[in-house]
Amino acid sequence: MSTPPPGTPLPPLAGGADGPAALRPLLSAVLDALHDGALARGGPLPPGGPDAVTERLRELTLPVLPDTGTGAEEALRTLVRALAHGAADPADPLCVAHLHTPPLAVAAAADLAASVLNPSMDSWDQAPAASALEAQVTRTLAAEVYPHAPAPDALVTTGGTESNQLALLLARERHGPVQLVHGANAHHSLPRAAWLLGLPEPVAVPAPAGVIDLAALDAALTDLHHPLLVAATAGTTDTGRIDPLPAIADLCARHHAELHIDASYGGPLLFSDAHRSRLDGLDRAQSVTIDLHKLGWQPVAAGLLAVPATTCLTPVGHQADYLNADDDTEAGLPDLLGRSLRTTRRPDILKTAATLRALGRQGLADLVDRTCAAARHLADLIEKTPGLELHDRPTISTVLFRPTGATDDDIAAIRRTLLTQGRAVLGRARADGRLWLKATVLNPHTTPGDLETLLSLLPLPAPTPLPEGSSHR
Repeated sequence: MSTPPPGTPLPPLAGGADGPAALRPLLSAVLDALHDGALARGGPLPPGGPDAVTERLRELTLPVLPDTGTGAEEALRTLVRALAHGAADPADPLCVAHLHTPPLAVAAAADLAASVLNPSMDSWDQAPAASALEAQVTRTLAAEVYPHAPAPDALVTTGGTESNQLALLLARERHGPVQLVHGANAHHSLPRAAWLLGLPEPVAVPAPAGVIDLAALDAALTDLHHPLLVAATAGTTDTGRIDPLPAIADLCARHHAELHIDASYGGPLLFSDAHRSRLDGLDRAQSVTIDLHKLGWQPVAAGLLAVPATTCLTPVGHQADYLNADDDTEAGLPDLLGRSLRTTRRPDILKTAATLRALGRQGLADLVDRTCAAARHLADLIEKTPGLELHDRPTISTVLFRPTGATDDDIAAIRRTLLTQGRAVLGRARADGRLWLKATVLNPHTTPGDLETLLSLLPLPAPTPLPEGSSHR
């Protein structure tokens, strides 16, 4: 086994008083590489498709483990530039396929500090200030969901999938083997969570108009045995639709069923005076999922599960003597194991706290309003463009459309062609029995010109020639 020559200095650490000095030249290398990689990519996605991207990456980054290291600055310049060159960049206004947000600079900078300090959120002696900050921020955000509850709280999660699984777990621990009832429009993580937790087979209620059919839900709750957990959605993945939350909450109350609302996408509408009313009824749920790495512009991961009272989270509690010994807890050291099903976890709340402080409610509302307005403008353009068909007006910021007369195979081919060319990143969604192109607008910097450029990339059917001798009026 080879060893470094005598006198070789140890690589510097990021933390401590000397860490910033070691980081500065490395950060400069990273920022330059990000810039150069984005310029080299020249668009929202690297051209050429999977094989070309993989081969280009191999040429730049092999060997993965050289016998002799290249040094920190060279490694960062090479790898970060290669990754940026080969990225699907959500900051590009033509990258609109998924609920994949361009992160705010303030949030990304805070994430660097979290990595440098590297607290582990599983015991107070590893994260004294971070644990206190998490408690403050989660309670503040939970109060946005439950404004009239005396002690609302929230757990930090990796996203909607973990939050939804936690919601089912809490319901199971309260009532035993609950049966999940969800709309056909629900996120796949909900029935999957029921499977993981060994719960009865979920019941899917039709959603023919993109939202839960209330009559079908009423019939299902009438026929099923208790205990029941209804899962509604505030911002579906495919269309961004919001289920009729007050009416669903009424049905749950009538049938003595619990309600969970997956507001992963739509939850941040709470920040906006113009859009908050779309979430009326949210506070009637026993638990609510929110993802701030969707309409909250946070780097992944930034999920939350909000509940109306801290006591609702009691079932998540766990004891491990080396992390939360009873005598330490009795002496006043906070017990963090009940704040997650994970043990080691990052202080993801720091980036969110920095964003909330930097922008305030008004700044966040402005981003939400601008994003929703951009989606409405895209819908306007589609309606005015001959040869394009709009599925429906956007509920939040998702717009479905397709060239008139295109087949489902045509839609799939258009999307893949744009991906392979690296010109645009559009999603796909099935609605009303047809396949549609999907634009999920999440970039508040998007301009009308960007949206016009997006539509100009689509192959549109040639206009039907006028009969000879006729003229336009």
